[in-house]
Parts: sequence; structure tokens; C-alpha cells
Amino acid sequence: MVKSNSFNKKELEKKKDQKRKEKLKRKEERKANGGGRSFEEMIAYVDENGVICDTPPDLTNKQDVDVENIVISTPRKEEIKEILLQGRVDYFNPGKGYGFIKDISGMEKYFFHVSNAPAEIAEGDMVTFEPERGEKGMNAVRIVPTEETEQQQ
Repeated sequence: MVKSNSFNKKELEKKKDQKRKEKLKRKEERKANGGGRSFEEMIAYVDENGVICDTPPDLTNKQDVDVENIVISTPRKEEIKEILLQGRVDYFNPGKGYGFIKDISGMEKYFFHVSNAPAEIAEGDMVTFEPERGEKGMNAVRIVPTEETEQQQ
């Protein structure tokens, strides 16, 4: 039985065979040259700006570092000046235990939970509070009724 190959199949087989021979030839050349580049050619250096280059760094620009001046710790958190804002209780639901305070400028609303507010808080009360970033936005904490509200009642 005779295998019949079309002209196109023969051409494809010739191309594959040619590529295989070229690859083998390149492999032989690499072996003959000792594996390619030398060790010195493969070394890369990093300059003072963190850029990788192929030339060694200039040691005349080297700065001496005093080991005693290197701080290896987290710096202490400085006291943050507490910001107090004033506002009016815009909405309060005592059954669910939360509400919203609109600041005096009327630009921002702050969520608050009943655990951060006095027990006698009600809608319309003027309060002083500290803003604090929460998971879903700004929250009002350490809420204190202002004297203006108490004088009005």
C-alpha cells in the first residue's frame, strides 16, 4: 500500500524538518561558544536611584551612614488634635438606635449610633460631636448636647 501525500503536506513536512535542523544548528553553536555570554556580561548593577544598569556604581559618590541614626521601629503616634463640630440632630429613630446629625454648615450629614449619644437626645437638638471615619462614611462620636438647646427648653 502506497501512502499518498498531497503537495501541501509535503511542503509542510519540509518546513518542519528545516526548522528542526536550524534549531539543532543554533544549539550546536551555543555549545561551541561556551554557553553564550560570560558571567561579567550577565551581571547587572543598581545605581543610587534604583535604576538597573550594566556599569558598576561610582564609589566616589558613596555616602557614609551612621548605623546609630537608623530608626528600626514604628514612630509613636503623635497626639491628634481633636476636632469638635456642631450640628443639629436631623433624624433619630430611638427604636432602631441610630440617627443622623447635620453639621451647622448643612453640607455634611454624620451617622450616629445611640451608644455614642446621650440618652436624652431627640430630633432638633443642637449637639457638639467629633467626626470619625467609619466603614461606610463619616460617623459622629462622643456626642454632647450644647447649652443653646438646654436654654431653649
